[in-house]
Amino acid sequence: MTKTSPSSSPLKNPLIKLLFILIISSLSYILGSYRSTINTPPTTKTQTSCLNELNPITNFTTLSSLTHQNTHPPLNFETHHTLSLPPLNPPEKFNLCPINFTHYCPCQDPIRERKYKVEKFLHRERHCPATGETLRCLVPAPVGYKKPFPWPKSRVEAWFSNVPFKTLTESKKQQNWVRLVGDRLVFPGGGTSFKKGVKGYVDVLKKMVPLESGVIRTILDTGCGVASFGDSLMDYNIITMSLAPRDIHEAQVQFALERGRPAMLGILSTYRLPYPSRSFDMAHCSRCLVPWTENDGLYLMEIDRILRPGGYWVLSGPPINWRKKYTASDGTTKDPKKELARLEDLAKRLCWRKLKAKGPIAVWQKPNNHIECKKKDPKSPKFCDQNDDPDNGWYKTMDACITPLLKVENMQDVSGGVLENWPKRLNTIPPRIGSIPGLKSQDFVDDNLMWKKRVSTYTHVLKSLSSGGYRNIMDMNAGFGGFAASLSKYPVWVMNVVPHDANYKTLGVIYERGLIGTYMDWCEPFSTYPRSYDLIHADNVFSLYMNKCDILDIFIEMYRIIRPKGTVIIADHVDIIVKIKSHTDQMRWHTKLLDAEAGPFGPRKLLFLDI
Repeated sequence: MTKTSPSSSPLKNPLIKLLFILIISSLSYILGSYRSTINTPPTTKTQTSCLNELNPITNFTTLSSLTHQNTHPPLNFETHHTLSLPPLNPPEKFNLCPINFTHYCPCQDPIRERKYKVEKFLHRERHCPATGETLRCLVPAPVGYKKPFPWPKSRVEAWFSNVPFKTLTESKKQQNWVRLVGDRLVFPGGGTSFKKGVKGYVDVLKKMVPLESGVIRTILDTGCGVASFGDSLMDYNIITMSLAPRDIHEAQVQFALERGRPAMLGILSTYRLPYPSRSFDMAHCSRCLVPWTENDGLYLMEIDRILRPGGYWVLSGPPINWRKKYTASDGTTKDPKKELARLEDLAKRLCWRKLKAKGPIAVWQKPNNHIECKKKDPKSPKFCDQNDDPDNGWYKTMDACITPLLKVENMQDVSGGVLENWPKRLNTIPPRIGSIPGLKSQDFVDDNLMWKKRVSTYTHVLKSLSSGGYRNIMDMNAGFGGFAASLSKYPVWVMNVVPHDANYKTLGVIYERGLIGTYMDWCEPFSTYPRSYDLIHADNVFSLYMNKCDILDIFIEMYRIIRPKGTVIIADHVDIIVKIKSHTDQMRWHTKLLDAEAGPFGPRKLLFLDI
């Protein structure tokens, strides 16, 4: 057999060998380039769980790895790829609405409210546009609009061009609610019941209720005026939900929001207030013109529903000071002495205890439980049906009944559990966690850690978030309130919104943390004036509503309530981001896509929108 010479092998030939190496190198380069262009690898069982990396409020599971990386250096969240958007024609840009829509509140439209009965103030309730009647234009800013003064200067000054209403400056001139000085509105801290200014009023009140102890954190102020009361309480680390209807004084709530104080449109009328039971540590009414003893005491029973066990109700003005002011609480000349007697009787039948009365101010306290209240006079108001969800606060008609507190064994027990004083309660596991099916304490802990990490991401992008560049913030899908809790060290406040039909009813948890919020259906407009918020956070909002209503309506509403030069953060699955991108273009917003904490291969993406 003839042997092959070594020199005759093709691979031994230097030229052929060089050619072979070049071919192998080229193939490796092409293959590597192809692999790097793939946005997401094939989905495995492990990666499927990563698609559900968000908190349990939105039916997702927190990645355990997120809770153990707090010591890592900051990540680079710039996207390492581009979205593969489907081919689309350039979307049609929306036009601005006519100038008469500048201060438009869709669900509190004075023209629409004429269709409803005046009885029990039904016409002042939310009456939103029907399908087909919603805006398809962008609410314009008023002529001469300027960026609001930064906090804390906004506490005492606002641009008149932003809220161009003179009614309060004239009709309440002697009471110092607000004054017009040149091109600015000045808030000196006066009010109908604040004869010596709101500071003097609060100085009297703090001798009657423990404002300085941390026991009182959340307060509801009905008939809030320009929120001078809530503004003053901020000095005690108390957050106040200021509530008032759209009325003849024009824009009380808009003044409050322009000052950087929490406020929303609302009224005690036909439906329950949009809050869960046992929400507020205190409720306050200073000459708020609510007929407390009418309609079988319906409105005071609603206050009882939203007050925490042991919570306080403060009433000042008529009929408390009937000896000096011969007017009733509704502003009429009905006998205020008799009205006070009826009010005292009603409070007693609710099992409230009158603590103190000094001058025009009286304070009652709700019991810690209903053990003794169950034994009361049979003529007293009935307890609500056990099957009636006390936390249902979305278009739920009020009933003249007492909301029963959770059962306890001993008179000394606090129904629903004891809350820590502020600020410790912010990060303590709220008692309600154990009463929500499907949730457990560890979910709260994981959620807290996750949002600290995510907010750290946001502050890398929004440099002025920590330095006062934003003040009024809206969280459209708040969950446990982790986003707001992680912002607590910054000079901001957050309106925590929980969709009324969310799988987990967590608004009560948010209040037990010492935060505030409301129920909402984002298929409808929010109860606020245009240009209310500096920053809107929409975490999984569009995943939740994609098949419930036209999400374009949500974008138009976001445009209405965001301030010019404000910011919107949309956090959602990459597939949702792709679907909504054309709508953000229609709004004339500047967009910036970023990776979330899981990096370029994670399904959660962040879309930052500059208005």
